[in-house]
Amino acid sequence: MATITANPPRVGLPALLKHRAVHKLLLLALAAAILVPLANARWASGTWPSALTVDFSEPLAKASDWIIDNRDSHPLFLYFFGHVSNVVVIAVRAVYLTLLAVGWAGVTALGALVAWRVAGVRLALGTAAAFLACGLLGMWVPTMQTLALMVVAVLASVVVGAVLGLAAGLSDRMDRMLRPVLDTMQVLPAFAYLLPVVLVFGIGVPAAVLATVIYAAPPMARLTSLGLRGADKGVLEAVESLGSTARQRLLTARIPLARKELLLGLNQTIMMALSMAVIAAVIGAGGLGDRVYQALASVDVGAALAAGIPIVLLAVVLDRVTGAAGEKLGAEPEPHSGRGWLLALAGVVVVAVAGRLAGRLDWPESWIVGIAEPVNRAVDWMTAHLYSGVPVVGGTADWAGHFTTWVLDPMRDGMQALPWWSVLLIVAALAWVIGTWRTALTAVLAMAAIGVLGVWKPSLDTLSQVLAAVAVTLVVGFAVGIAAARSDRLERALRPVLDVFQTMPQFVYLIPVVALFGVGRAPAVAAAIVYALPAVVRITTQGLRQVDPAALESSSSLGATSWQQLRQVQLPLARPALLLAVNQGLVLVLAVVVIGGLVGGGALGYDVVFGLAQGDLATGLVAGAAIVCLGLMLDRVTQPTERRAKKGA
Repeated sequence: MATITANPPRVGLPALLKHRAVHKLLLLALAAAILVPLANARWASGTWPSALTVDFSEPLAKASDWIIDNRDSHPLFLYFFGHVSNVVVIAVRAVYLTLLAVGWAGVTALGALVAWRVAGVRLALGTAAAFLACGLLGMWVPTMQTLALMVVAVLASVVVGAVLGLAAGLSDRMDRMLRPVLDTMQVLPAFAYLLPVVLVFGIGVPAAVLATVIYAAPPMARLTSLGLRGADKGVLEAVESLGSTARQRLLTARIPLARKELLLGLNQTIMMALSMAVIAAVIGAGGLGDRVYQALASVDVGAALAAGIPIVLLAVVLDRVTGAAGEKLGAEPEPHSGRGWLLALAGVVVVAVAGRLAGRLDWPESWIVGIAEPVNRAVDWMTAHLYSGVPVVGGTADWAGHFTTWVLDPMRDGMQALPWWSVLLIVAALAWVIGTWRTALTAVLAMAAIGVLGVWKPSLDTLSQVLAAVAVTLVVGFAVGIAAARSDRLERALRPVLDVFQTMPQFVYLIPVVALFGVGRAPAVAAAIVYALPAVVRITTQGLRQVDPAALESSSSLGATSWQQLRQVQLPLARPALLLAVNQGLVLVLAVVVIGGLVGGGALGYDVVFGLAQGDLATGLVAGAAIVCLGLMLDRVTQPTERRAKKGA
């Protein structure tokens, strides 16, 4: 630490040539000098050569036609998919009717008492307030519809994820086989696989549940596998020495040791399922998501917010309850805890019966508080006063126009003007410098797959939007994260704001973005920034706060200023967290590409939405696969290998 304020030593040419990254770049330059002239002579085209493109439209169109022609007659649909559909419909309807039969008072009491037994009085009061707020907003019935669908979808996701995680946790071969499958399930935009799901199940609840399971099962599978693989080896050896079978070791040792990871998987599955509520409404899920989607169609910000708030409240309550349950795992059980649960259940039954006898099962209409009108008035005022004509700074429409003209257009045109082989070289250089040759090869193959799919130019358009959104997100996110890391008061003030932005459905804040910025690529970028910013702020703040206090004290004792501590101590030591923030910012921005396609973002997002709307399986799936390839490439380019991360740290 004695050299904090000293000038860094000069790096001469010989020392520079010994650097590992320079060696990699020189090798890559040598390979490029040999391969590029050959490629340019064979395919002398700036954009991706058509000779290297594979047309998937015909086989996908044939698959779509086969499904449509055989959906009502083939045994696979009659005796498998048909039964699955019926089971899902019956399960969702049973849960929904049960919730309605219990009544608003009974459901509120049940949620509050479960929270009380798991986490105490404070969370119980918060849970009761959350359910009452759903009723006050006039969203009780849609909330119960969403809750019924989420219960069935989460249970199915947990079962599927646990089975896959069990297989991956007990077998290295299955783990290697399932990893790319789980990656694809998480990265592939939901809109891309909504069409195949609708082709098989039709529009309605079964398709919505299955789409939710595809999206929400991977976290459960990953964390189940992680928990089983991370079980204490000493405990397992002790159990094995007692002569137990593999099944007994699994049930008595591995699963109990992995219970915290299993509960965390349940928590993440619930969050992912709720985030699908609005997207699933596109194919007939109903509930709160349908209200939000209808509000988007009519640009009704107030109605969208009234339906979006209950989704946020459900997410926050379920997150806190499952998190509290995870913290209590392994703790000594409270005395008479069984009696407490029986008393809580009896209290719920009494409240539900009292509500039925009083004829108060439905939420009273006289208790509904309308927020749509005042919210819409506020949005109208903002649009009238901020959209254009603001002195000096200009309006939001001017900002959007300038951002498109000065940033998005040059980036898109510049990237599309690059020869295709130069794009692959840039990707290879970035990925190899930050990782290994395997990382570079994966990134290059992912980028080349985009060209093979025949969507090279739209993908570069999408990539330009993603990079622009990530640049703004990182600048703002790092600045806010650094400020929050240095101020406890600011961090406490930001926490509820970040919670709301992370759990609010993307469609809800898409509406005010459109109202303020109009339709085009700029509002699509703005929506992506809003969605990705909370994660970047949280990771940056946490990384800076976890820096070793001894290093800060040592630098302070040497006379380092606050700015020097930040620049020369905190930021270098928090480098892994900052790289993770960059990686997560890219992934989250890419996740909003399809949503941006609904408001004029164009490119791959529009192709996915168009494919779903027109029933064009080829267009939607090809664009979705290209987004997956972009996500894989960006992940490899921004996430260093474990060996390099440790060396850099």
